[in-house]
Amino acid sequence: MDTAQLAAIATTHRVHRTFAFLDLCGFTDFIDAEGDAGGVRELQALRMTVREVAPLFGVRVEKWLGDGLMLVGVESEMLVGASLAIERRHSRLAELPLRGGVASGDVILLEGDDYVGRAVNLASRLCDRAAEGQILAAEDHLEFPEWVATVALDPVQVRGLAEAVNVVSLSPDETVLARKTRSRSASTLLAVVDGITRPIRAKVHAS
Repeated sequence: MDTAQLAAIATTHRVHRTFAFLDLCGFTDFIDAEGDAGGVRELQALRMTVREVAPLFGVRVEKWLGDGLMLVGVESEMLVGASLAIERRHSRLAELPLRGGVASGDVILLEGDDYVGRAVNLASRLCDRAAEGQILAAEDHLEFPEWVATVALDPVQVRGLAEAVNVVSLSPDETVLARKTRSRSASTLLAVVDGITRPIRAKVHAS
């Protein structure tokens, strides 16, 4: 089978998805200082947060990556929201900060369970470049929730890509979040970000 035939087959398996990579900052040094027990606590805190938050946004964990993870979602707005909510909630529950990278685009879905393409690589590279507590997102093909504020950064030259990438840094818009607390669904969203999800859920179920 020649290259043209392979390309023709591959394009029939292309899907549009949004990806996020999140990982703990300074995990190796933390284990050296605190021991395995401390490292396990941090990993468990991360996984607890992800398992609580991700379903609320309709995104899923594609794979766990040691001290990090890869998220995938169909709707970019929801994936962006989930990534930021996870980072904010984790920052209130654990010692080690998170960092992350988000990108969206058409990728190859290989054998139904593996994604291959530019967007996956770009999200991973942006995660590597992010500072502690920072989530970087490539602007192309992304939609942002109303409650997420973006700050444009200088274009980033990413290894493996010919052209520089337009990147923004994500943060919660506290003004919008406060205004949205008048609705029950928005109160739940705010609770996720502020780290008080369980009391809100209990109140909703009791009503």
